[in-house]
Amino acid sequence: MAPSKKKRFSAFEDFPAEEKMAAPLKNINLTEELESLPVERIERLKPGEMMPDRFQPRRLLPTHIRVPFFNHEMDCYQAATEWIKFSQQDSGVKVEIDKLLALGGSFDEHGQIKPITGSWTNDDRGNFVFLIETGERRFWAACLNKVIQKNENEPLLRVEVVERPTRQRQVIENRHAETPSAVEQACEVAALILAELNIKPDDHIHDDYDYFRQARAQRMPAGLWDRITPIMQLTRPRMVQLLNILQLSSHSLDLSDRFRLPERVLREILNQPGHDWDSLVRQSIQNNLTSDDIVDQVVEKSTANKGKTIQKEETPPEKHAQRSLNRFTRVFRKLDHIEQSEILDHLADSLIVNQRAEDTLEILDELIALIKARLTRQ
Repeated sequence: MAPSKKKRFSAFEDFPAEEKMAAPLKNINLTEELESLPVERIERLKPGEMMPDRFQPRRLLPTHIRVPFFNHEMDCYQAATEWIKFSQQDSGVKVEIDKLLALGGSFDEHGQIKPITGSWTNDDRGNFVFLIETGERRFWAACLNKVIQKNENEPLLRVEVVERPTRQRQVIENRHAETPSAVEQACEVAALILAELNIKPDDHIHDDYDYFRQARAQRMPAGLWDRITPIMQLTRPRMVQLLNILQLSSHSLDLSDRFRLPERVLREILNQPGHDWDSLVRQSIQNNLTSDDIVDQVVEKSTANKGKTIQKEETPPEKHAQRSLNRFTRVFRKLDHIEQSEILDHLADSLIVNQRAEDTLEILDELIALIKARLTRQ
């Protein structure tokens, strides 16, 4: 491991800079949280009278459809039609469409079990619309089914008008409805931070991800992490790791979200040079790469670029060991002390489970002794 450096200011640290004992995560009661704010009234609305929240952390519409939709260049049914067409050529989108169509089909059989929540507001054109807080999936499920079934009449959806919609309720609904992707979790953490700091979205922002990226540039007031930990049910180091995913380009974030690339794969991609990130995201999707595969591929590419052809059977064992050790230490170079400790703790657990702990400890003890012996000779 590289020698520890003097700790620098991190935007993710509370101030004052006093590290507290990690408190156990608290469970969130979804029903209590979603019912904590008063409901003004229950209504029946058509999808054409509603508008999803553009800065909802869970993005459903593909970018090439969501941009014209939120720019009012197409209505919800035109967007649904384009979405269905796109699903015929993209497997990741088709999976999402099929789930939404199944949800919409359940409305006909069992009725709408959960309402859509939100509030009445003026949009950027001055029109009075119902802005969806929770239940965007139910909204799009109804739109998609109308298009598929070629119904002439708009469906009526049950909505609850709440006095004060919150980003916290939105995130809780998302996390209970379906396991979020790594990118969605990153946006959820960012959205909660920005809500706590009262940084509101700008409707004129060109790239929606730029709103969430603002969270990485903020200094966190004391207690902020404690307030969002019970909602996310994740430790602070994990949430910091998720925020780092937002460094990827918007196109790579879209692809990673659509094909649900695991967080470990995205973290390994971020350990590589920035100019390789987009390419590695595409390759991870096409070839179903793991984080270990990415490391191997980067090493092979580097070797090929140097014009060297190395046969595995001819590679000396010490070279393999050196290469593996370099990969191991490289992981830690861009991490802070908390993240390093978390990874080492995970490795220790894995070695115990795989019954390789004693052998590994014996090898590492001998390596440490040899390194110390050489240091004393200097």
